[in-house]
Amino acid sequence: MFIKETVKGMRDILPAEMEIREYLLGKLKYIYTSFGYTQIETPCMERIENLTNKQGGENEKLIFKVLKRGEKLTEAFDGSDPDSLCDSGMRYDLTVPLSRYYANNAGSLPAPFKSLQVGSVWRADRPQKGRFRQFTQCDIDILGDNSNTAESELIYVTSLFLDSVGVKGNTVLVNDRRVLKGMAKKAGFVEEDYNKAFIILDKYDKIGEEGVKQELLDSGFAPEAVEAYMTIFHGFLTAEDRFTYVDEAFGDCMEPGVADNIRQIFENVALMSDGKFNLSFDPTLVRGMGYYTGTIFEIKSEDFKGSSIAGGGRYDNMIGNFTGNATCACGFSIGFERLVGALLDKKFKAEGSREKVAVLYGKAFTSGDVAKLQQKCNVLRGEGKIVLVQKMNKNVGFQKQKLEQEGYTAFIDVRYPDELDTKF
Repeated sequence: MFIKETVKGMRDILPAEMEIREYLLGKLKYIYTSFGYTQIETPCMERIENLTNKQGGENEKLIFKVLKRGEKLTEAFDGSDPDSLCDSGMRYDLTVPLSRYYANNAGSLPAPFKSLQVGSVWRADRPQKGRFRQFTQCDIDILGDNSNTAESELIYVTSLFLDSVGVKGNTVLVNDRRVLKGMAKKAGFVEEDYNKAFIILDKYDKIGEEGVKQELLDSGFAPEAVEAYMTIFHGFLTAEDRFTYVDEAFGDCMEPGVADNIRQIFENVALMSDGKFNLSFDPTLVRGMGYYTGTIFEIKSEDFKGSSIAGGGRYDNMIGNFTGNATCACGFSIGFERLVGALLDKKFKAEGSREKVAVLYGKAFTSGDVAKLQQKCNVLRGEGKIVLVQKMNKNVGFQKQKLEQEGYTAFIDVRYPDELDTKF
């Protein structure tokens, strides 16, 4: 017996949503390619070793693993290690595949290389509203540029895209993993506990400053280290000039120039956008991926309460894991599904959408009459309109109602063939 429901966490996409998705992708590709980004494509599956390299944070626990095939699977069953049954997995993001792609093809690509990648990714997550097990990611990355012009451009062009599709009230939150580590080191945390502390700090927007402090204590951190950490953190939040505060409060625990690097990014984006886009130096921004090495950023919007709409950062060590040679890299990913969902909730109408006309013909039409009707409709199509030719149902009112839900705004009823010359 066949089952009509989709696999849990997967979904069918109806025409109204598909129209918005195609509009957004068209707009995204137009804007990004105008800045020199080149579209690429990578396979949906990667070798399991690439996906389980302790770079993907919590996502590595959500991999859809793929079994070996044939004799190799039979041989693996004889072993005692369950992981030996798998040799590949579905990609959980587009950054790991991009890094492998660049390592494999760098000789055929320009340097630096500006990549645009759009595709499905898979995570064995708990499905809920706006969260699926298969979803689309849209990434832009700059590989081979170690200057902050890469971060500046990525932030600017992504903000430009979101603004162009009606997502307003955006704030780009910017931080640096080196700032996070400098704060922790100054407070007296040991290096192996940094990530544990960062995970707690990342909850700041949900549990507040006191909540972060209490959870650090409950997690077994030394009270004097927690107190020092919260003093530094509170000073960061209240400082008039956060860039200067970083250098004064814990600059001796970082490599020089980190805060000035972020300041330059702010100045660059302000210059490119004529001050249109809002940036904020946010010490609570963590980003969960283990592969980030420097600047990190997210975009929050008034349209997306409680969650970010885009995020990314610098990951200078990832490609070197494949080649053995350090290659600087920086990227930004848009939460495409969240963006589509928000626009659907707002009854978004794509700019420049072609007018959709439904031509309904009566039961007296022969196949030859329908062919003649199609010929007549070619005039409207030549004017740039979308024209659907469809037989009229008994309940024509309900038929038109369903078509209106698909965006048809004009209707032409042709009940008899002899009306063709008068209707067109």
